[in-house]
Amino acid sequence: MAAGAVTPAALLGDASWVRERIGEAASVYGRAPVEVLGTIWWYSLSSVLVAPSLESLAAGGPVLDPALAAVSLELAGDGRFLGSRSARILDGPLGPALGASLRTAIKTIAAVSGARPLALGAIATDSIANRLLWASAPQLAAEVVASTGLGLPAPRYVTVGRAQAVKRAPCCLIYEAGNPKCVSCPRQTPEERDVRLRAAFGVR
Repeated sequence: MAAGAVTPAALLGDASWVRERIGEAASVYGRAPVEVLGTIWWYSLSSVLVAPSLESLAAGGPVLDPALAAVSLELAGDGRFLGSRSARILDGPLGPALGASLRTAIKTIAAVSGARPLALGAIATDSIANRLLWASAPQLAAEVVASTGLGLPAPRYVTVGRAQAVKRAPCCLIYEAGNPKCVSCPRQTPEERDVRLRAAFGVR
């Protein structure tokens, strides 16, 4: 795949395309069962996929349409996601439109990789929570998640010093591909996570 390739997000409904992309993920994240690679791939993708609509929502301007038909994904040559953009303004409420896009992507990834839809949905919650936190609008996260109509778990935040971080429930499984666990990985003790978060934020 060419560096900086722009790809229609509508391809997330194409099982063959998704299968090929998940297969390529092994070159980035390491060899692992397809279920693990599918989960890692979605963890990266979901954050990029929801960005245009959530960032525009947080900015208080017209909200960009999250429909897969409106969104383009920018991929690096190795398959990593560099960003995304939406080509149109949303005409209607955000929640159902965002939910429809997430539903399609989760359904395809689950069918192709065997990853559990519930786990993929929980990862989507964390992506929404993170994007709104980075956009300085974490107070919007609970309403957005609930309004998707997907029955996603509620977003959670934790205070670290004077900062906030997402309190993750699902694991991206990247450590199962031979990589270190994320700083906020839920598959470590609360004490370990607290120490690592404090170190990351420079909090004593």
